[in-house]
Amino acid sequence: MDALTSFIQSLFLVPLTLLPIINPVGVAPIVIDAAGGDDRVLKRLSRQVAINGWVVIMVSLLVGTYVLELFGISLPVVRVGGGLLVAYNAWIMLTRNETNAVQTAVVQNASGELAEAHHLSEAEIVRRSFFPVTFPLTTGPGCIAAAIALGAQIPRSPIPYVMGAGIAAIGAAFTAAVVYLVYRNGGRLLMRMGEVGTLVMMRLMAFVLLCIGIQILWTGWADLNRIPA
Repeated sequence: MDALTSFIQSLFLVPLTLLPIINPVGVAPIVIDAAGGDDRVLKRLSRQVAINGWVVIMVSLLVGTYVLELFGISLPVVRVGGGLLVAYNAWIMLTRNETNAVQTAVVQNASGELAEAHHLSEAEIVRRSFFPVTFPLTTGPGCIAAAIALGAQIPRSPIPYVMGAGIAAIGAAFTAAVVYLVYRNGGRLLMRMGEVGTLVMMRLMAFVLLCIGIQILWTGWADLNRIPA
């Protein structure tokens, strides 16, 4: 029973951490606009962005920690830094009702390109799915940093590592599936939730994210106190 509970907690750790940062409900109107109101294009664009996002998350989870290690940054320090960043993002989400600066800048710079996309072919829209829709609007710097922090939680022993990576891959797939469903059905979802419903949901998810960030920070701090500096 304890093993099952641990598995479920590990499985949902990735989506619970990343989805509030990704904020697919907030990005959905941009994706809908990029599709030019064409339902067929919206379906393909949403699927491609979800696939791109899964790849970015998995690379960050599995490779990001090793890249940091090349610069002499230890895993406990990664956990402390990542936990601080996750908690900071959650605090901003709890205390402010504004989009992050990166998203705002990209939307402003890309608005002309997305407007032109209405007159492009479906293949051209899919080709442009990585920038700016996948990066940085969906899997931006905050999402990548949080994914690296989660990757630092995966054990380094061979068998536990394979199991942890497999669970993380499933969690990332679940995250990508939610992103796809929200982007695909964004218009109807936004209308049903309304502004108040969306705000309440994001506040609840931000609080959960804050707790996750503090937990990652605490794990790293405990590790730092067990090893020599």
